Amino acid sequence: MKTIELKPPYLIFVGDAVEESYAKTGFGMIEWRRELCKGQIRLPGCQVDLGIPSLTLDQAVAEKVGSLLIGTAAVGGRIPESWLDMLVEFVEKGIDIVAGVHTRLNDIPRLRAAADQSGARLIDVRVPPEDIAVGTGRKRSGRRLLTVGTDCALGKKYTALALEKDMQAQNMKADFCASGQTGIMIAGKGIPIDAVVADFISGAAEQLSPDNEEDHWDVVEGQGSLFHPGYSAVSLGLLIGSQPDAFVVCHKAGRHRIMGWPDFEVPTIEDVIERTINIGRQVNREIRCVGVSVNTSSLSEDMYGLYLDDLSAKTGLPCVDPLRDGTRKIVNRLLMEFPNIGRNE
Repeated sequence: MKTIELKPPYLIFVGDAVEESYAKTGFGMIEWRRELCKGQIRLPGCQVDLGIPSLTLDQAVAEKVGSLLIGTAAVGGRIPESWLDMLVEFVEKGIDIVAGVHTRLNDIPRLRAAADQSGARLIDVRVPPEDIAVGTGRKRSGRRLLTVGTDCALGKKYTALALEKDMQAQNMKADFCASGQTGIMIAGKGIPIDAVVADFISGAAEQLSPDNEEDHWDVVEGQGSLFHPGYSAVSLGLLIGSQPDAFVVCHKAGRHRIMGWPDFEVPTIEDVIERTINIGRQVNREIRCVGVSVNTSSLSEDMYGLYLDDLSAKTGLPCVDPLRDGTRKIVNRLLMEFPNIGRNE
């Protein structure tokens, strides 16, 4: 499993992003590692604001920033040529660059030459381990919970992190298993599933959540959606390899079209539950849905509670917004569904 050590404090590079959904790495770091984030830096035309102080390069040096984290990426995960001048300036000042995009920093000659001169590190997060085997389908000890989605960029990582926090608060053995670049930056370890060669995706998921104690829960960060026209292959491999005993469906209130693919409708939560169970039973006959996690950021304080209550009545499952309410209702359902795999003694 990939382990990284980042040099704090961090400056988050937001680039020229115009949609918040493409800056989810930056927002994720602010939500879960705010104490390590000194500020943000934005290029002209950027319409995304992380809500933290904006710093220049000189200010970042004065504040002793250790790492510049690339907090944004467009579809395809490339580093635009227009970013390079600024990135080189940071490297020349000895500041590490950390990126989880598909373009590898170490493959860019200008950055590599500047790093060789200054001693700054170029840390590519989206590089999988070299020792991944083909998936075996073998049943592993311990328990696993997977977050699955109706679409991308709507809360699978946040839900998994919130579940880990709330499960541990109930004295349960639980660990967040990062499967994407932002999760790896937050947790300091994980496997970037979408960078794994297709034949080895399920094997990578097995490596991400190996044998463990019988009462231990691996809370596996989901990726994409089984209904996604572009990314469903990653979602499928992660589902098969993680062999979840339980899963939580993640959704964004008010989203009706697949983000970036407007010709495709967002599936219903019921459709996601049905498809996840039908596929998941191939490797775990006992798979079951234990709750629904909803990003209700588009709803007012007065409306979001009613929305979740209606959804719970419709699905028969606990429905929460993990950032507004936490995930305690889902954890309680998990304890009810798995009474022999509960709190530590």
